[in-house]
Amino acid sequence: MREKELIVYRNMSKEEGKLLADMSFLMEHYDNDYYNMEDKCALFHGCIHELLEIAGQHGFYGNIWHCYLANLLVNDENSYSRACEIIGPVEGSINQAVLHDIVIFKEFFDYDFKPMTDAFHVDTWDLIEDYKSSNEESKVYNTRIQQRICDLAEQFRANHTPEEMKATLTQFYKDYGVGKFGLHKAFRVAHDEDGVHIVPITNIAHVHLDDLVGYEIQKKKLIDNTEAFIQGKKANNCLLFGDAGTGKSSSIKAITNEYYGKGLRIIEIYKHQFKDLNDVIAQIKNRNYKFIIYMDDLSFEEFEIEYKYLKAVIEGGLEKKPKNVLIYATSNRRHLVRETVSDKNDRDEELHTNDTVQEKLSLAYRFGVTIYFGKPSPSEFKNIVKVLAERYHIGMDEQTLLLEANKWELSHGGISGRTAQQFIDYLLGKL
Repeated sequence: MREKELIVYRNMSKEEGKLLADMSFLMEHYDNDYYNMEDKCALFHGCIHELLEIAGQHGFYGNIWHCYLANLLVNDENSYSRACEIIGPVEGSINQAVLHDIVIFKEFFDYDFKPMTDAFHVDTWDLIEDYKSSNEESKVYNTRIQQRICDLAEQFRANHTPEEMKATLTQFYKDYGVGKFGLHKAFRVAHDEDGVHIVPITNIAHVHLDDLVGYEIQKKKLIDNTEAFIQGKKANNCLLFGDAGTGKSSSIKAITNEYYGKGLRIIEIYKHQFKDLNDVIAQIKNRNYKFIIYMDDLSFEEFEIEYKYLKAVIEGGLEKKPKNVLIYATSNRRHLVRETVSDKNDRDEELHTNDTVQEKLSLAYRFGVTIYFGKPSPSEFKNIVKVLAERYHIGMDEQTLLLEANKWELSHGGISGRTAQQFIDYLLGKL
């Protein structure tokens, strides 16, 4: 087989491409007496093992050899795939190079393994061609993406020509994107000796806006700003501030889940990583997605200077912030940088004390939308408890429920939406 002849789709990592190279070797040499039969048989069993491991990690089912090949194609970020995720089918000579590669992939898809399995006396290949997955969640993809890749493998199988297969793949890029940004919704930032990397988060909380009881005005402000951003209209960076446990972080997670299907992605970054912000933005500014850079529990002590990196990125640096990037932050502090009375009163330390105050306030002022999440009133807390109890089918009479909820909040941090959820979780645990 001809995996070494690939032109556009040749930048697979060693880990991803090793199985393809091993299978290609076997396809060419399984009946070649020059190579030791026992070694070839062992290599084939090793390939079967790898396919089963991939199926378990990714949640693949059906013909998992085909799923593996489809997964290679949807993850390969190259000039063609990145162009197709923006505009769909493209023109130019690149199409000839891609078709050359798809011809090779179609040979892999259509390969008849029966002569090889007969030669090796292997009776387990049927597992690969009709694999039944377990009920465990994929460790790599969410259920929707896992199903899309399995469905794509089935479509490839139904394609009669390389041209049809190329058209199917191109449409997948247009509909769902390519690579990690196309297939995942949430990311974190990692920094090693090779530089800054944006790494997928494969298991995020399935929070939805309807799960958050109350705070309708706050949610609407966040939704309106996010929808404007998704639609390519003017939108602002957002600061969600207020009391602990009131749903600030959950609201942003819910926004991510709500608008993922419309191209929204979220990248979580911590303040010790702010020096990497320019590198992160450089990696995402030309992609066909809308990115929220998410900073949770953002605040700074007097001695911390990382906020200066953030100020420059939000507004004030020479390079303009890309239109497909917004910053959403949560904080218990309205002004983010700790202020002291001495900032205003101690004239022995600095002559221009107002400059010190303005320096510390300027970061918060660079968020165009600020949304306050205050702790609920006692009546609002009772309503949250009642709604959550009904949602989780807790059959306790209302008077007893609210009495127990009041006892709980007195010893568990006071009135908040988080306390109400923890109380309901406690009851569910007892049940």
